Amino acid sequence: MSIVYRSDVGRICPGCRRPVAQCACKDPRGKPLPNATGAVRVSRQTQGRGGKAVTLITGLPLDEAQLAVLAGELKRRCGSGGTVREGTIEIQGEHRDALVTELQRRGFAAKRAGG
Repeated sequence: MSIVYRSDVGRICPGCRRPVAQCACKDPRGKPLPNATGAVRVSRQTQGRGGKAVTLITGLPLDEAQLAVLAGELKRRCGSGGTVREGTIEIQGEHRDALVTELQRRGFAAKRAGG
């Protein structure tokens, strides 16, 4: 789990792990650079959700609007609900295999993460 907020500095960039004001992931014009690793991780999480599984998709080199559109398409593909939070797509339920296949079909270097 990565830190996204610290009380002494505020929001933390998930890419470079620096305060957002000092983010090294942005180019001089202030736009975020594409994901440096190129790997999209698809993992499963139950922690803090009452034992219910949620599939997380992280590392997508898209802006918030593009993430929202992609999340809607992936939710329809899985037939379940979900949301976009802090650059991560959350899909309700266990859908790792289907999502990895769909993301690879769309040209992303998606990998299954976790156990």
